[in-house]
Amino acid sequence: MKKIDNRSNFSGELIRSTRKKKKLKKVDVCRELELIGVAINPDELYRIESCKMVLKDFELVALCYILDIDFNDLKKFYD
Repeated sequence: MKKIDNRSNFSGELIRSTRKKKKLKKVDVCRELELIGVAINPDELYRIESCKMVLKDFELVALCYILDIDFNDLKKFYD
């Protein structure tokens, strides 16, 4: 697995900050993800948010949908 700046993903920080702004617990987000067919448990969500786990494209789309994150907000991590 290739890491850049010792990170496995660049979206975790935005996911964590958005989840906290919305005052959602990890278990609540995981429950919502399960309802749309994406299986992420709270431990995996912790690892995603701390940029220690690779985030699959469909997981990123699902998290953005659940947390109402605009895809344009992700661009700042790649510029």
